[in-house]
Amino acid sequence: MSGDLPEDAPDRLPRWERERFDRLLDRVMASLPERLHQLLEEAPLIVDDCPSARLLEEMGLDPELDDLCGLYSGIPLTERRHDASGELPETIHVFRRGIIDEAGGWDRCVEEDGRTIGGDDEVLRQIRITILHEIGHHFGLSEEDLAALGYE
Repeated sequence: MSGDLPEDAPDRLPRWERERFDRLLDRVMASLPERLHQLLEEAPLIVDDCPSARLLEEMGLDPELDDLCGLYSGIPLTERRHDASGELPETIHVFRRGIIDEAGGWDRCVEEDGRTIGGDDEVLRQIRITILHEIGHHFGLSEEDLAALGYE
């Protein structure tokens, strides 16, 4: 399930961190309804430490400043044509580093405004949000639709 980063790449997470993340990912996957597991047969979930700098640049993001939690690649159900062929297969990517950063890291702390961020529970929550967000794109939901549902 890991990506194309060599073992000594600077953006590659240490083994302990990947294993910790993957244990939480397993918990999220076990909690998803069977229908979503069936969907992931059609659009497999690929887990990488982080996206390539090239991918970020193609998306108009700055590899030095921007994180990415997930990415749906494919044609949403609402845009498919019955006569389409030769399309690349659908995939859902989740990126460990972006999710951990979005969650606030592994250490739980309280922000100045009183919000608690970080820790395993927050990483777990962010993994779930990211997977559901990307599955939402499969069903044709826009970023605005997903934000309204709380999956931003």
